[in-house]
Amino acid sequence: MAKKKTQGTRPAPAADKPATLKDLLGETTIAKLKEQAAALQQEEDQRKEEARLKAEQARKAEQKRLDNDFEHLLKNSSMDWKKFK
Repeated sequence: MAKKKTQGTRPAPAADKPATLKDLLGETTIAKLKEQAAALQQEEDQRKEEARLKAEQARKAEQKRLDNDFEHLLKNSSMDWKKFK
């Protein structure tokens, strides 16, 4: 027996699509949301930059403290003291 080919009905491109949130909201509301998203992104970037600077300052302060610690300098010294006899 031969198989029957069924022709499916294609949906209309724009008529049957459900309404999206963008379609339901007004242009001013969308612009406000985009502006708010940009402001939040900028605040997040600023917060990350401040955290990075704070961590960098903490590392520098720790290194400065270790540089003034004679015991630390002596342990990490790579000089061969036998050469200087």
